[in-house]
Amino acid sequence: MKSPMVVQLEERTARLTVLIDPRKKAVFERLCSQEDLTPSQVVRRMIRSYIETRTGRPWNPGEEDPATSGNSPGTGANKRRTSRS
Repeated sequence: MKSPMVVQLEERTARLTVLIDPRKKAVFERLCSQEDLTPSQVVRRMIRSYIETRTGRPWNPGEEDPATSGNSPGTGANKRRTSRS
């Protein structure tokens, strides 16, 4: 009998384009390579961690968008920041 605990994989993908300083990109890629990870794997991991930190609960790909559920601490997360260091 199969285990009822099956990990649901995310079924769809979307492209996220981010512009960063070329020197940061080179360092980031080198550090990822040292861990035998692709930059995409690391970015996905960081995004998942950010979502879980902001919503206060584990990410579940089959779940409704936690940021729009109305009871999460991340409700004001859509505000834009004007400057970054």
